[in-house]
Amino acid sequence: MNKKQKIIKKLAKRAKARQNKVEVTSVGVSGKERYISKAERARLAAQVDAAEANAPETTAPEANAPEAEAAATQGTDAVPATATGDSQA
Repeated sequence: MNKKQKIIKKLAKRAKARQNKVEVTSVGVSGKERYISKAERARLAAQVDAAEANAPETTAPEANAPEAEAAATQGTDAVPATATGDSQA
């Protein structure tokens, strides 16, 4: 009887595994990202740094924009009291 019970349990286990089988939508692609080693991350960072070094400098005018904007607003903040109609008598 024990041998028959073992066979039944094994068959039930296989049937349950077939029901719970996860279907892969595309081969080689999973929802989980692949592991990137420390050496690979360092190599990718070096490539990005090299690409930024070779890229034309477009950030310089943008960096000066806040300074120019601040200079423009400083002139408009100093409005005389007589021009606004306020009197401090």
